[in-house]
Amino acid sequence: MSTERTFIAIKPDGVQRGLVGKILKRFEQRGFKLVAMKLCMPGKEHLEKHYADLFSKPFFAGLVEYMNSGPICAMVWEGLNVVKMGRMMLGETNPQASLPGSIRGDYSIQVGRNICHGSDAVESANHEIALWFKPEELMSYDSCTAKWIYE
Repeated sequence: MSTERTFIAIKPDGVQRGLVGKILKRFEQRGFKLVAMKLCMPGKEHLEKHYADLFSKPFFAGLVEYMNSGPICAMVWEGLNVVKMGRMMLGETNPQASLPGSIRGDYSIQVGRNICHGSDAVESANHEIALWFKPEELMSYDSCTAKWIYE
């Protein structure tokens, strides 16, 4: 079985609204393994690097300012197809298009306050994980529940 890792961040609105535990619970209940987590305020320069692909968009400056406005819960999750499944669990970027049952469908209304960021591909996940975490911050361990989750 080949597993992968994804980067998930609970944005300042999710942290301020006390949704960290509820979001963690969803990923744990799904069966994914948490391998890194920290609460941080990384600063404007770091956030500009993270969102560099959106630099030319008119909302870029506001996005960086917003993301720099409060604590972020940065996480790395591991599991089979975790990038794709993580995106499905988050829901559409625009919460108005997100189905009930998804994180954004259940907890957010506007795209500018959409609770979470999730990597959109394995390559971007690897890049984002390296940007947010040092190698020694990533845990490697055998989960005692793996035999009950995977065949």
